Amino acid sequence: MNIIIDTHIFLWALTIPSKLEVAKRSALEDLSNTIFISAVSIAELMIKASIGKMEINFDPVAIAKESGFALLDFKADAARLLKDLPFHHRDPFDRMLVAQSIAENYPIMTEDIKIKKYNCPVFEG
Repeated sequence: MNIIIDTHIFLWALTIPSKLEVAKRSALEDLSNTIFISAVSIAELMIKASIGKMEINFDPVAIAKESGFALLDFKADAARLLKDLPFHHRDPFDRMLVAQSIAENYPIMTEDIKIKKYNCPVFEG
């Protein structure tokens, strides 16, 4: 299965995997799954670090690769979906992840209940 993980899941997987439900941890560890980190999540981390909202003392691209995660570029087809995406969520990064999930038809793994309001596949475990 191909799964996009949101930024929180990425950070928890790296720092406090015990915060993740067993089904989510199992899916992340299952080598038959391809776990994607979106370029959107990398951008979110870098922007938040640049404005002092969070400290990032690691290279998220390098650590994603070292952790066995695949990188997923944000494409124009996903960007086009943003125009008609309902505003269940105001966070632009989460909206881009939803659009990417729809465009790629990959479920998104998240703890954000607002994302479940969208017509996108969500990993339920």
